[in-house]
Amino acid sequence: MKKINPQIPVTIGYFFILLFCYAAVSKLLDFENFQLQLAQSPLLSAFAGFISYAVIIVELIISLLLCVPKTRIMGLYASLSLMSGFTIYIFLILNYSDFIPCSCGGILEKLGWTEHLIFNMICVALAAAGIILYEQRKEVRLIRPVLFCNTTIVISCAIIVILFSSSEYIIKKENNFTRRFLLHPVLEDKSLDLALNSYYFAGISNGEIYLGNITAPLLLTTIDTSLKETKAVKINLDTSEYRFRNIQLQVKDSSYYLYDGSVPIIYRGTLGNTIARTISYQDAFFTQLAILDSLHFIIRTQSSKTRQYTLAALDLLQNPKLQLHPSILEKQIDGVFDVDGKLISTPYNSEILYTYTYRNQILAMDKQLNLLRKMHTIDTTTVAKIQTRRLSDGTHKMSSPPLKVNGEMASHRNLLFIHSSLKGRHESSKMWKRASVVDIYRTDQQEYVGSFYINNKGKNVFSHMAIDDQYLYVLIENELKRYWLREPISKYFN
Repeated sequence: MKKINPQIPVTIGYFFILLFCYAAVSKLLDFENFQLQLAQSPLLSAFAGFISYAVIIVELIISLLLCVPKTRIMGLYASLSLMSGFTIYIFLILNYSDFIPCSCGGILEKLGWTEHLIFNMICVALAAAGIILYEQRKEVRLIRPVLFCNTTIVISCAIIVILFSSSEYIIKKENNFTRRFLLHPVLEDKSLDLALNSYYFAGISNGEIYLGNITAPLLLTTIDTSLKETKAVKINLDTSEYRFRNIQLQVKDSSYYLYDGSVPIIYRGTLGNTIARTISYQDAFFTQLAILDSLHFIIRTQSSKTRQYTLAALDLLQNPKLQLHPSILEKQIDGVFDVDGKLISTPYNSEILYTYTYRNQILAMDKQLNLLRKMHTIDTTTVAKIQTRRLSDGTHKMSSPPLKVNGEMASHRNLLFIHSSLKGRHESSKMWKRASVVDIYRTDQQEYVGSFYINNKGKNVFSHMAIDDQYLYVLIENELKRYWLREPISKYFN
């Protein structure tokens, strides 16, 4: 062991000096955003203020320790401890967290979380190797540095695991409500490999399923409900010189619609015809759109006066075409994140539904946006549990992990299907790792019908769902799956 180049542990020390100095400086240069990223972490949100300063200080102190020969071994042990903590943190985020927060910034921000985990594991191995080689130069028995390295790694990982298990965010996801799981309400019937995971449901009409694609926004894919025949056509816009951000497709009856609310324009085309023509231009910017018919729409827009989200009716035959209804969405905190939700139309009774994302409320409105009913989901979150912060550039961001109540949803006839984000009382944690829960509600009155599970594909949950009289369709990764709706659900359609 004496023949080992004594410069190897020194070189490893220099590597960590560069790494920690770079990391600390990049955090300081964008400190406001770094602090917000920590605040959004499911592990560290309660301690974001302290940790944002502590991490930078610790990284700089370790760099100084590594610069001085007498304290280099302390710096290597500190490097091992810090990188072990970072490693187990990423492992827990990837495997046990319901969402993935932002990365740490700098050049490492270009790495994916899995690549970041591998990089950190290499750094742990380098730090351990540096310690062992450094101690071997002093003819210390190998067992002592190996034991100390293992102890350092275990203690660092244990601290992060304790933080995770006691996280306020994890604890508060268990609401004090009980679900009623229906007896075999859906049975998986058939699946189709779509080859891509970028599809979403544009609509179901006349025995055909229509899919849009976020990576090919002008592509309309048609699949028959037996999942046997597939065809795709490219839509041509009559005007396409605009700089779109996110074109969306919807199909209703015999027409399809394309829109991007960041550009105030709506196109309409007829199924079977690849030309989509402009029917609305510069009438309104919007973030969501629900189609009533070819001339009438409901949109969610942002008020130019209050900067808050509001619902509005867009009637292409009237003058003015846009009528705002600012009193429908009820502000609790900021009027943006706290009123976020999903807007959908229900052809069955010509009503509009708006379901809040961060609170347990469903709004039912008529075509003129008169509020008909306020209903609620079964959880106990009446006030949105979010914290927002205004940055120096005027933008608003979440400053802590939001408690998401309602996820993806779909409506058919008088039922609303909601992918729930909250676990109820007495529900199996193991089952929640293997499957996603869908809750069913009546839309014509306040009534919780029941719940059922949709199995995940590995670690991936379904992203979209659609329903007709016979089947529930879900998109999960690159698959379209069909589930047969059995009597506990189908009886509500009769």
